[in-house]
Amino acid sequence: MGLMTMTKYEKAIYDIVTESHEHLTVQQVFERLRVRYPKVVPATVYNNLNKLWDCGLIRKVSTEGQPDRYDSVQKHDHLVCRHCGKIMDVSFEDLTAPLRSQLGEDFLFYDLKVYYLCPDCRAAKGRETE
Repeated sequence: MGLMTMTKYEKAIYDIVTESHEHLTVQQVFERLRVRYPKVVPATVYNNLNKLWDCGLIRKVSTEGQPDRYDSVQKHDHLVCRHCGKIMDVSFEDLTAPLRSQLGEDFLFYDLKVYYLCPDCRAAKGRETE
């Protein structure tokens, strides 16, 4: 599926995900799409997000205990707060070349998530111990 052959919902959902600086859940995408298309149903959003993800046009960010979130496919990595679940974009050195040299041509892509305590959670934890 190319950008030109998308349905109106696919194109609108693609734009919402790729233009956002957040990591949106299905519910958040649905709420934004409903502003433009008030009669849209959640199943339409869910199905179209999965279709866009299957086609490699958007990225799914899954973390344990949190709903899946959707993001652009532009190369970047993620910091995930182990306490509150907040996800932030970060750019680390690209590991594609070393991974390809170790794994060969079977290597497709990687998705790096680094877990940490975000500054807000660290500060809150510090206040708890005072």
